[in-house]
Amino acid sequence: MDSQKIENAVREILVGIGENPDREGLVETPARVARMFQEIFAGIALTNDQIAEKFAKTFEEDVSNDIVVVRDIPCFSWCEHHMALMYNMKISIGYLPAGRVLGLSKLARIADMVCRRLQIQERIGKDILYIVCKACGTKNAAVYIEAEHSCMTARGIKKDGCSTTTLAKSGAFNDASMKAEFLRMIGR
Repeated sequence: MDSQKIENAVREILVGIGENPDREGLVETPARVARMFQEIFAGIALTNDQIAEKFAKTFEEDVSNDIVVVRDIPCFSWCEHHMALMYNMKISIGYLPAGRVLGLSKLARIADMVCRRLQIQERIGKDILYIVCKACGTKNAAVYIEAEHSCMTARGIKKDGCSTTTLAKSGAFNDASMKAEFLRMIGR
């Protein structure tokens, strides 16, 4: 990331909205925003394959018929259309191991890294699904996401409290009974 370009752009935004970027409360804001962007958009620098490789710590285990689920992983992301926050996000991930299980914290780390990009919610689920399948060596996974979007709640239509729900699935999770079992396990 180019911190100096971010700082210059933030300064211009402040001027554009009628603020004085040289006043005491704003003089360090461009640098703070640049540091924040480096943190919250860290996932932009990594491809899905790189994330899968980074978090692919698996353990040999013969539990191929068992669904592994980590539910309600708290995350946030940024809408690519308005650069508005997606918040109160809960991500649930399930998969059928193919002879190996992924460390449970890796599922949360994968979700977190995918969310550190300018995104749409549908792509977040699709990207997590791809990464989990690749990291685990399985074709059978599901990702359920529920989130509020400030592009709907704080601007535009201003409908507070509405949430968006998405479900990405592959392999055995396309079967109605497997999908229903996953949704039951995550309390939906």
